[in-house]
Amino acid sequence: MTLTSLEYFASLVRQDDSIPLFESALTLGQDFYPEMDFAEQEVELDMLAAKLKHRLPSDASQIQKLRMLNHFFFQEMAFAGNINNYYDPDNSYIHRVIATRRGIPISLAVVYIELAQQVGLDMKGVSFPGHFLMKLSVQSGEIVLDPMNGSSLSREELEERLEPYLERQQEQELEFDDELPLAAYLRAAHPREILARMLRNLKAIFMESQRWQQVLDVQERLVILLPEEITERRDRGLAHANLGVAQAALEDLEAYLALRPYADDAQSLREMLPDLREALRKPN
Repeated sequence: MTLTSLEYFASLVRQDDSIPLFESALTLGQDFYPEMDFAEQEVELDMLAAKLKHRLPSDASQIQKLRMLNHFFFQEMAFAGNINNYYDPDNSYIHRVIATRRGIPISLAVVYIELAQQVGLDMKGVSFPGHFLMKLSVQSGEIVLDPMNGSSLSREELEERLEPYLERQQEQELEFDDELPLAAYLRAAHPREILARMLRNLKAIFMESQRWQQVLDVQERLVILLPEEITERRDRGLAHANLGVAQAALEDLEAYLALRPYADDAQSLREMLPDLREALRKPN
């Protein structure tokens, strides 16, 4: 039996301890590019990794491997940030990032991490506020890298990048611990967390342009990925409502209101329900 794209995605992200990041991230492009050939993409990346492995001395240290990977990825293969079209959805679709050699920090990191792991580097993603990073643990400590250009970041540079985020939290009077050590922001991100950040990037782009079918496609995956996050089901309901799918919208919004009856948006959502119920009563 052939799995649908959503069933396949669900099978990949079911177990926390065995989510294949690269393969799962690759599936995100299926909604927009249903003709995408998975095997072709995986083979292409395997070939890049094999090319790099062939050049590495058998006794190469982690630092040597890292330097060669950086040169290969950013210089030879010319991967870089798509600074001229940063909000293009293609920047989040891994097969397009591989084809164009352009992306945003998190998608470049997914490709880089896969190559790193294939050459024996235990590279991890870091869900740093505002700009996704990568890190590698070595004997002398941790090397933190910017996926846009491969540069290593000092403690001072990281603290400088964190400062605007902390200031925004303070201005918005949000609850946060401004005494958290920098290390708390540099923990390794779980694949589920990385995939959620990628999907939420896409959601923000599609909601901004009111592309509700694309919002719905993203929300279907977020609901699968984060089944405990009722706000994702709410957002799926809103996408359904904007597409005129009243029954599905009602089910999701009522489920949200049952669990969050006193949420800030609860009243405005309740006001939507009569119109949705009326739409169900109308003959098709």
